[in-house]
Amino acid sequence: MHFLFICSRNKLRSPTGEAIFSEIRGIDAISCGTNSDAETPISGDLIEWADLIFVMEKSHKNKVAKKFQSLLKNKSLICLNIKDQYQYMEPALIQLLKQRVSQHYPFL
Repeated sequence: MHFLFICSRNKLRSPTGEAIFSEIRGIDAISCGTNSDAETPISGDLIEWADLIFVMEKSHKNKVAKKFQSLLKNKSLICLNIKDQYQYMEPALIQLLKQRVSQHYPFL
């Protein structure tokens, strides 16, 4: 299963998602950002690669849906509603990511 985590700049929230879910057997996780200055900017290749796409905020979902509408057919684009108030690998962020992702992928 391929998980794609998306935030704005790909520095805190989505890299945390990538780090924690990459450790789970059977899951490959990658992260990217919607901003042009993101560490890894979002691309069509990443959208095509992903089975489940997790965005942190509704604004990310809107940007992804608008830019990659044709690639999102048969894809799950899920908003986790996690605000930009956490540091990389912050325990509260890890707990929130695990809780919200497991609602959509209960095999965790």
